[in-house]
Order: sequence, then C-alpha cells, then structure tokens
Amino acid sequence: MSSKHYWMAGTVIAAAALFGNPAAAADKVCSLAIAGNDLMQFDKKEMAVAADCTEIQVTLTHTGKLPAAAMGHDWVLVKTEDLNPVANAGAAAGLANNYLQPGDKRVIAATKVIGGGQTTSVTFAASLLKKGQAYTFFCSFPGHNALMKGTFTFG
Repeated sequence: MSSKHYWMAGTVIAAAALFGNPAAAADKVCSLAIAGNDLMQFDKKEMAVAADCTEIQVTLTHTGKLPAAAMGHDWVLVKTEDLNPVANAGAAAGLANNYLQPGDKRVIAATKVIGGGQTTSVTFAASLLKKGQAYTFFCSFPGHNALMKGTFTFG
C-alpha cells in the first residue's frame, strides 16, 4: 500500500471517529438498577430517566435467598392509575405468567419473576412514556405491591 492509501485510510477512520454513525448517535440507552430482598423491599422508592433517553434498561437483582415460588420479585412499570387493576388481574395469572395477565396492554414494561440470588432485566423504548405522566413501578407477586412500589419519572 502506498503512503497515499495509508493517508486516505487514516482520514476515513478519523472522520468516522469524529462524526460517528448518525443513527447510533441518536440512540441513548439509560440504564437503571434496583434490588429486592426477602423482606419484600426494593432498595429504591424512586427511579428517574431523562427525556433524551431513547431506550431504558432496568436490571433487577433479588438479594434474598428464598426461591421465586415463595418470595419471587419482578419489576413492572405502569401508569400510576393502572397499578391496582394490573396487580389484581395478575394475581390470578400465576407464577407461570409472572403474575401478569398475558397481553395486558396496561403493562409498559416488566421483568420475569426471579428468586433469591438471581438477576433479570428488561429494555423498553422510551417512546412508550410521556413527559409529565405519573408512573409507578411495583412487584406483581401477590401482596408484594403493598410495600414494593415506587415512583418512576420520565423527563
């Protein structure tokens, strides 16, 4: 390869590094982490992401020791007014359905139910959220949402 070719290759690489991929530059994944324990508690009561996020990833860790059938936890996001109807409908759905009615359109995002020592995550489009809307996250395991819930803010 001649020095001219090396110079051109270097220029292309520098331009790519400087300007990047325009489509990739527009994407912003915002990652959040939360933990639940055997005392039916999340370690956070509030979670927030900025309005410039295009995707949101929430990672849930179950820091307890009990299995999912006894003390399972998940992370579910709904509009605040949908919390009780979604939780009540999900209780009958059972562990096999992660205590959520299959196809429930009120559920914006949800992880699977996990037991002690396990971790799971969910990634969802920020376009599903509206700035100024009241959102609540909760655990859908029957009875857990009395203690395991919090405020989710977008924007």
